[in-house]
Amino acid sequence: MSAKILWLTGLSGSGKSTLAKLLFKYFHRTNNKLKVKIVDGDYFRKKTKNQKNFSKKSIFLNNLLIIKYINSLKNKYDFILASVISPLAKTRTLAKKKFKRNYFEIYVKCKISSLKKRDPKGLYKKKNIKMIGINSDIKYEKTSYKKIIVDTDKNTKNESVRKILRRII
Repeated sequence: MSAKILWLTGLSGSGKSTLAKLLFKYFHRTNNKLKVKIVDGDYFRKKTKNQKNFSKKSIFLNNLLIIKYINSLKNKYDFILASVISPLAKTRTLAKKKFKRNYFEIYVKCKISSLKKRDPKGLYKKKNIKMIGINSDIKYEKTSYKKIIVDTDKNTKNESVRKILRRII
């Protein structure tokens, strides 16, 4: 068994974690024998005590650790749902090369105005915080290869999940 890796990427508040949780529920509801794991970027960062430093180097290294962690789990699960901002194209490209045809990159797209309205973690309200891809030196880098794009401004949560499922199953 080698897991399908669903790598949900996008800006903070775009819906990555929400979609990962909905996909997790879907897989368990349709087949409770499926082994599914969520790897959440925020939780992973806390677990590795890499919380404060959001430099490009730190983000790169954290994403490499996530790739390494997923690689260590891939033979124990049917699906691994990685919910990570992962703004650097280089790390997502490395994940794609590592997991090959089992890697599905899902870009969770959303307008900045919507992100500021949603603000599930209250981060956009803070004046002294630098948000990746918004007001920090770290921009969200797009990749040129084919990926699944879900627009959470235009699509409901369920429509987004259905779009992802159509592409991976």
